[in-house]
Amino acid sequence: MKRGDARELAVHLIYGRAFTGEEPEQVVSTRLDKEYYGKLAEENEVYAQRPDRFQLRYIDSVVTGVANREDELDDVIRQFSIGWDISRISKLARCILRLAIYEILYVDDVPTGVAVAEAVRIAKKYDGDDTGAFINGILGSFVRSRNTEAAAPQEEVQ
Repeated sequence: MKRGDARELAVHLIYGRAFTGEEPEQVVSTRLDKEYYGKLAEENEVYAQRPDRFQLRYIDSVVTGVANREDELDDVIRQFSIGWDISRISKLARCILRLAIYEILYVDDVPTGVAVAEAVRIAKKYDGDDTGAFINGILGSFVRSRNTEAAAPQEEVQ
C-alpha cells in the first residue's frame, strides 16, 4: 500500500468519526480489523491491500492527531475560507482539509506540496472537481501565509 492510499484510508476514518463521535483509537481498531477491512475491500479499491505496520502507524497517528486538534484545525479553515461559514463546507471537505492542515503543521516527513496535492486528489475523487479547487484555494492561502510568516524578519530580542 502506498502512502497516498493510507492517507485516503485516514480520510475515511476521520470522516466516519465526524458522524459517530467515536474515540479515534476505537475508529482505527474497529475499521482496520481484518474481518471488517475485508468487507470494505468489496466496496472500495483503496481497501484492496491492507496497510503494513508503518502505514498503520501513520493512519493511527494522523486520525488521533486530527481528533485531538480538531478545534485548532477548524480555526485555520475558518481563517482561510473567506466568505464561507464552516458549517456550509461539506463534512467530507472539512475532513480532508483537517488532515492536510494537520500534515502541514505536524507531520515532518510529508512535504507541504504533497499534503496539498493529495488533499486535492482525494477531494476530486470523492466530492468532485469543484471541491478539489475549493480545497486547493484554502490550502494555497494557508501555505502562502505560512511562507510569508517564515520569511518575515524576526525582531531581535535584547
